[in-house]
Amino acid sequence: MRQNPSFALTDVGELRRLIEHNPWATLVSSTPDGLIASHYAVLLDQDRDDLTVVGHVGKPDDLIHGLGERELLIVIQGPHGYISPGWYGDGPNVPTWNFVSAHLTGVPEVLSPDENLRVLDRLVARFESAQPDPRLLWERPNDAAFVERLERGTVGFRLTPTRVVAKRKLSQNRPHEVVEHIIEQLGADGAFANPALAAEMRRALDARPRP
Repeated sequence: MRQNPSFALTDVGELRRLIEHNPWATLVSSTPDGLIASHYAVLLDQDRDDLTVVGHVGKPDDLIHGLGERELLIVIQGPHGYISPGWYGDGPNVPTWNFVSAHLTGVPEVLSPDENLRVLDRLVARFESAQPDPRLLWERPNDAAFVERLERGTVGFRLTPTRVVAKRKLSQNRPHEVVEHIIEQLGADGAFANPALAAEMRRALDARPRP
């Protein structure tokens, strides 16, 4: 991802927030047969305060990616959406796309079966706990044999990135009043309504110093 200093996202706290709120990730590897991409949920490592993430892949994706043997790129995609040139005012403009994204690169560590089970347990709890009647990993009708068989079909990993490129392109190069208008348009009922992107732009705008 080409970086632009005006849009660089470097704050670890903000990056952790991005990962926490957008766990569905794209995993990319360069293999002897070319590039390969897979899609899995990842979580921040609860024992770390950096950008280390944990997750799993289903077999044989571990072999296809060469998990633990070569670099893995994890792409985190936050809110994104179309920005109409009409939202900028009457001057000459073209359409663009606002977004928040992070690329985490490193050689992942393959987890032991016990560690992988803990990650699988966390993944289920992370999403299922919002249900009115959660079906957690170790609860009936699942039994230990079922859960252990499930684990054997997956490979867990932990990735501490050695390279991070992150970008938050939210019209920061535009005047406050223009950004306010874009947020209003994204929050309306038009063809490109996008409340999540509007909220992200509002958060970024509120953090900017007023002229």
